[in-house]
Order: sequence, then C-alpha cells, then structure tokens
Amino acid sequence: MDRSISILFRAIPLAMGAVCLAFGLFVLSGGDDADHFVAGHVNVALTAICIALFSTAATIIRQLVHGYGRVWEIVLPALGYTVAVATMVWGVVTVLRGDEPEFVVAGHVMLGIGFIAASVSTVATASTRFTLIQASAARDVASGPPPEAYSERVRALLIAVPAVLAVVGLVIAGTLLGRGTTPEVVAGHVMIGLSLVCSALVALVASIVRQVRNEFGEAERFRWTWWVVAMGTINVVLGLGVLLASDNPARLAPGVVLIGLGLICFSIVSKVVLLALVWRQVFALANRIPIIPVSTALTCLFFAAFLFEATTRQPGFFVGAHVLVGLGAVCFTLFSIVSVLEAGTSTS
Repeated sequence: MDRSISILFRAIPLAMGAVCLAFGLFVLSGGDDADHFVAGHVNVALTAICIALFSTAATIIRQLVHGYGRVWEIVLPALGYTVAVATMVWGVVTVLRGDEPEFVVAGHVMLGIGFIAASVSTVATASTRFTLIQASAARDVASGPPPEAYSERVRALLIAVPAVLAVVGLVIAGTLLGRGTTPEVVAGHVMIGLSLVCSALVALVASIVRQVRNEFGEAERFRWTWWVVAMGTINVVLGLGVLLASDNPARLAPGVVLIGLGLICFSIVSKVVLLALVWRQVFALANRIPIIPVSTALTCLFFAAFLFEATTRQPGFFVGAHVLVGLGAVCFTLFSIVSVLEAGTSTS
C-alpha cells in the first residue's frame, strides 16, 4: 500500500469522528430543550465508533506497510475499547440523572453506541493477525491454521464479544419496551437497531478470525453476507413500521434512526462480502465494493437534507435529521475500512 494512501485511510475515520464531535457540540449549543440534548449527545457519542474504526484501519494498515509491532498490537485495540467503555459509562450516567425523557432516550442510545464501538474494537483485535489471511488462503484446506494464528479459545472469545453485546442490547430493549412509557419505547426501538448492528459485526469478526485460522469454508462464503443483509433489512423494515404505525410525533425519531442503522448494516455488508469473494479466488470487481459504503453515506446525508426541510413543518423530525448526519459520517468511515480490506486481501 502506498504511504500517502495509507495516511489518507487512517485520516478518514479521525476526520469523520471530528465531524461527529463538532456537529454534536454545535447542536448542544443550540438550545436546552430535549431535542437538542438528545441529538447533540448522540452525535458526540458516535465519535466513539469512528475512533474504534480508526483503530481497526490503523491495525490493518500498519501490518501492510510493515510498521506494526507489539506496542501497536496492544495500543490500537485498547484505544477502541477505551472510548467504547467511556461511552457506555457516559450513557449509564446519563440514564441515572433522572426520569426526564431526554435522559432516558439519550442515555440508552449512548449505551448502545458504546456496544457498537466495543464490537468494532473487537474487529480491530481480530485484525491483529490480518496478514495471516493470505498465508492461510495459500495453505491446503486440511492443513489447519498457520502457527502464528490465535488459538481456538481466542477465536471463540472474539466472536462472543459482539454476540453477547447484541443479546444484552436486545434484553435492555425488551425491558424498555415492556415498560410502555413514550421515552422508554423510543429508546427501546433504537436499542433494537443498535443491537442488530452488533449482530451484523459478529459476521465481520467471524469472517476475519476463521480466515486467519484457515477455517473459512465454502458454505460461509455467502452465509455471513446474508446474515448482515438480514440485520439491515430488519432495521429498515422496523423503522418503516414505526413510522407508519401511528401519527404520534414521538415515532418519527426512532423510525428515522432505525432506517439509518439499517444503512450502517448495509455498509458492513461490503466488508463481509469482500472477504468472502476474495477468499482463495480472484474477484475482478473487488475494488468496486467500496462504492457500497459511499452510497449508504450519501443516502444518509440526502435523507437528512430532506428531513431538515421537513423539520420546519414537523418538529418531530429534528432528532432524526441531526442523527442521520452522524450516521452518514460513520458510513463514510466504513468506506475507509473496506478499502483497506480490499488492499490487504484482493489479488485482482
């Protein structure tokens, strides 16, 4: 990988993180009402996902440019987990501030964003042996993993992290929905969407670790892809269902955000399908796959533009419009990751 390109791909997640942070702080400065509070805090929290994606990109790139050592192997995943835990703690502290709607909604959403950041950080951890994917692909199917690959126990632990976080998120969502108050129903629906993103990341972690260990079989070539597509489709369908279920303005924010989270899942599809398509074969169009997260990013931003105009007529669109900007930034950050994966795995 060219050095200047490697710097660009590491800069994109940091730049998008700065966008989320700056936009969130700007929204927070615009007013003291619940809408500004929720939209501002959620955008600031999305910075954690961008930083976790930076740790993933840097982990892979440093291996490709031969600048990877024991220190980076520890520091980069630790950076992602640190911001993830900090975001979770921030979310819990916000929830504990009181029963006001803004605390309930923002706090739980920030907690779910922390779950996603931790899942992304697990992708970074799984990628500490990324260059072994090509070595494993060159080995015989029955020859087992390369000597440098991590153990079966580590493989199982890595896959378990996003899976457990997804289950915990769904349990929290079910608890919130069961209580039935409007703020908790709003938070519960969004928590479902965030948990489904964690579920989608299970496929990415599993694809990486199983290829590193030379365990990736033909049956998995599209199984994981369809899993992520299913998670994204559920998010979008659920979002549309929430939007169409009633005329309550409170439905607008969770409905829109669920659709945005579905687009995040479709961005993750690009990474999973790339790993599948270049495993032990040449895929001539591998360098076109990064178009997918670019498309989802633009979809988020154009959708947000329409909703900003709609906000002048229906204030209930305020939170959804502002959060979509941050989700668009995350989608564009995923463009950087899939480009790095393409550079490190494709022989096209």
